[in-house]
Amino acid sequence: MPADPSTPLRFAAVDLDRLTTQVLHGVDWEVGPGERWVVLGPNGSGKTTMFELASGYLHPTRGTVDILGNRLGHVDVRKLREHIGLVSTAVVKKLVPEITATDVVVSALHGALEPWWHAYSAADRTRARSLLIDAGFASIVDRKFGVLSDGERQQVLLARALMSDPALLLLDEPAAGLDVGGRERLVVALGRLARDSNSPPAVMITHHVEEIPVGFSHVLLLREGCVVAAGPLYDTLTASNLSDAFGLALVLEGTDGRWHCRAR
Repeated sequence: MPADPSTPLRFAAVDLDRLTTQVLHGVDWEVGPGERWVVLGPNGSGKTTMFELASGYLHPTRGTVDILGNRLGHVDVRKLREHIGLVSTAVVKKLVPEITATDVVVSALHGALEPWWHAYSAADRTRARSLLIDAGFASIVDRKFGVLSDGERQQVLLARALMSDPALLLLDEPAAGLDVGGRERLVVALGRLARDSNSPPAVMITHHVEEIPVGFSHVLLLREGCVVAAGPLYDTLTASNLSDAFGLALVLEGTDGRWHCRAR
C-alpha cells in the first residue's frame, strides 16, 4: 500500500530489531489529521524507539512507516525533518548554552542548533520572542539557555518546535525531570496547544497519566514492544488496559480532564 498523504503518521506491521533483540513487534498505528496522541508504557516498552521511527531517525526492520505522506526508505529524511517539530532532551544536550532563549527558538527555522550560520529577519526574531511571551515567559527571552531552569528550557524547546509551523509535533517525555510547578506550566501550555484547531497533529510520549494535557484525544498503550490498546482517550485509557500495560493492578481516576493512577 502506498503512503497516504492525508495521514500524518502511519505504522504498518512494524518490527524493530536491535542486535539480537526485537524491540517492537508488529506495531500497527495511525495518527489522523488533527489528532493528539499520548503514548504510554513502562520503561523498555518501546516508546523511545517509536519516537525515533516517527521522527525519521530510525528505519523499521520489517513493515513500513509513513510520515507526512512519505515512506521511510524512499525519502530524504533531512528534508522530511524540516516539517517535524521535536521536543526532546536529546536536543538540549546539543544546544550551545551561551546562546539566548530567542536564538534557540529562531534557529529552528533552518533546523540549526546555533544562529550564526544563517540570516534571520526582524520578523523572524519577533515571532520567536512572541512564542515565548505568549507562553508566559517574557522574562527569559534574552537570557542564556545554559542558565535557565529545566522547566524554562522545556518551554523554550516547545516554542522552538513551533517556530517553523511544523506539520507534525513529536514530544518525547517533555515533563521528565520537572518539579510540580514546571510540570503543570508545561502541561497547561500543551493543553492550550491541543485545543487550538490550527495546531499540528501531535504525539507525546510519557510514563505518567498525570502528564496527559487536557485536549489530547487518543492514547496508545505499549508493553514489551507490543500494542496493548490504541484508540480514543476516554474509551481506551481504562484501569484494565493501564494495568495490562504496566503489569500491575492499577486504579485510574480522572478529574476535570486530568488523570491520576495508583496501585490497587
